[in-house]
Amino acid sequence: MAVMVAMQIDAPHQALRRVERPMPLAGVGELLIAVIACGVCRTDLHVADGEIAARYPVIPGHEIVGHVLDIGVEVEGFHVGQRVGVPWLGHTCGQCGYCLSGRENLCDAPEFTGATRDGGYATHVVADAHFCFALPDSFSDVAAAPLLCAGLIGWRALRLAGEGHRIGLIGFGAAAHIIAQVAVWQGREVYAFTREGDVQAQAFARSLGCRWAGASTERPQQELDAALIFAPVGALVPAALKLVRKGGRVICAGIHMSDIPAFAYADLWEERQILSVANLTREDGTSFFEVAAQSGLRTVTETFPLEQANLALDRLRSGALTGAAVLIAPRADPAAGANG
Repeated sequence: MAVMVAMQIDAPHQALRRVERPMPLAGVGELLIAVIACGVCRTDLHVADGEIAARYPVIPGHEIVGHVLDIGVEVEGFHVGQRVGVPWLGHTCGQCGYCLSGRENLCDAPEFTGATRDGGYATHVVADAHFCFALPDSFSDVAAAPLLCAGLIGWRALRLAGEGHRIGLIGFGAAAHIIAQVAVWQGREVYAFTREGDVQAQAFARSLGCRWAGASTERPQQELDAALIFAPVGALVPAALKLVRKGGRVICAGIHMSDIPAFAYADLWEERQILSVANLTREDGTSFFEVAAQSGLRTVTETFPLEQANLALDRLRSGALTGAAVLIAPRADPAAGANG
């Protein structure tokens, strides 16, 4: 019997363990995908820590790059051997008011890759074909993986910033290093906020074209039009409100954040806004991948064998990564994972 290998989490606060499972089958409307690479996202930490809804045991991972092995019935537009990407939003009902009004990211009955359906910390995954993307040829397998969540969520957050010219990115990790390049390409001024004393991250931000880089406790001379918060720290919200101009926006881009402390109404007054980003839509994906290809952005990655998923998560948790971590499935040729 054919089997797949995966790194599975059995319950919150437990380490992932290697398992072998029967090879899954592509059901109606689904693709069976041979995983090549899977990005490691902070949301995977939230799944591991029980901070967001998930079903256990589960295989994490929602920044999946792979090749189509088999195609279920009622699937159109894909062929065996095609390279595809699988993101966080794995399925929607298509019938609720949100789905019918173009806001499928707010679906009342969604499924999420790597949380409520098995994800890409594995050699194989089954995905809803409606939520799979063709990927730009300009990105290698490893370089493309972080685009599927860090890039997509960063893109949705940047779109919520509207026409703002001066953009602050608070928490300079996987998402910020991607969307900083897009914003610079668009002609915006980008200001990067990092952990206290993280001069390496600040130098990295400046190398990507950021106008200014400093600690989250510092304040640039210019007021910002919008501040995008990627760090899951609620205390950064009132701090960000002090950075934006009248009418400016603070956008919380994470799926989970610690509690936001009380702050003076005066910090919100003058039509400042606090917004949150929830999931993504397929239109976010198609528009972002076009921009990613046009802008010439590059993803900075550190690769790990699939069975070192726990190490990759530990390095993400400790802030020891520059850019994004990516797991390589056992069959993959590491040479194919060079940064694009």
